[in-house]
Amino acid sequence: MGWIETSSGYAVTLDGVQVRCRNAAGRTLKQVPAKLRDDVEVVRLRQLAEWLERHEQECRSQVDTWIVRSLPVPTDLLARVWPDAAWQEALRDLVVAPVDADGTVALERAGFLRDADPEQGLGVVDLDGDSVRLAARTVVIPHPVLLEDLEELREFAAELGVEQGAGQLFREVWPRPDERDGAAFEWSAYAGGKFEELRHATARAGSYGYRVRGGYAVCPLIENGVAVEAAYWIGADYPESETRTGGLEWRAAGGRRLPLREVGPVAWSEGVRMAALVYAGRVVNGEDEEGEL
Repeated sequence: MGWIETSSGYAVTLDGVQVRCRNAAGRTLKQVPAKLRDDVEVVRLRQLAEWLERHEQECRSQVDTWIVRSLPVPTDLLARVWPDAAWQEALRDLVVAPVDADGTVALERAGFLRDADPEQGLGVVDLDGDSVRLAARTVVIPHPVLLEDLEELREFAAELGVEQGAGQLFREVWPRPDERDGAAFEWSAYAGGKFEELRHATARAGSYGYRVRGGYAVCPLIENGVAVEAAYWIGADYPESETRTGGLEWRAAGGRRLPLREVGPVAWSEGVRMAALVYAGRVVNGEDEEGEL
C-alpha cells in the first residue's frame, strides 16, 4: 500500500494491520503523532486495519471449522478465495485430501496445499515431495487425528518449511484409549478440578471459544456427517461460588448421551481437548495456576 498525504504534512500507510507514519523529510516515525489521531486519513486506515484483523480471524475460524468437522470443501470455493491474502494465509500448507466420486476421502493422495486455480485445480506437494495437481471437485482438510503416521507428517512438514496459518498438523490430539469402558457414558479423566469461583472456569472455557450452557462447556462437532456435541461439566451454581469439574460426555441429536464405544475419533479428540484446556486452569497447590494436563 502506498503513502497517503495528510492535511498536516505527514504521510501515512498501512503495514499489515499497523498504521505507519512518516514526516515531511521522509523519515518513518516509531508511532503516529498524537495530533494525527483524529486525522481523517488516519481514522480511515485504522478502520481498515480493524476490518482486516476481523477478516483474518473469520478466515481462520472458518478453516478451523472445516478441520474440526472434516467437512468437504468445494475446490471451486478454494480457488475463488485463494487470491485473498487472509484466506491464503489461513489455507496455505494445510494437508488436503481429495474426495472421490463415491464420497471416499483418499487420504493416500493427500498433500500440502500450495495453490488453488479455477482452471488447473489445486496444487499440492504430495507426501513423496512431488508437486501435483488435484482434479477432485471437493477436498477434505482432515483432522490430524485421522492422519496416519502423524509424527512422520510433522517431521516432513518441518523439512519442507511448512508454516500453517490454521492449526492442523500441530493441533493437540487425543486418540481414543483402548482401555476405556465402551459401555460407560462419561469419561472422568478430567473430573475433580477445583476452581475458586465458577466464573473462572466459565471464563477459561470462553477464552478458548467454547460456549457454556446448563453448567457444561460444550463443543459442537460433526463426525461422518452426524452432529455430535461434547459436554464437560464445570458447574451451575453462583458465578462467585467454588466449583469442581465433573465428567466429559458426548451427545447425539436430541441430547441422547452416547456410550463411549460410539464416540468417533474426531469427537473424542476434540472433546478431551476441550476438557484438558479448561482443567489446566484449576487450582493447583492452593493457587490459581496452569496445572498439568
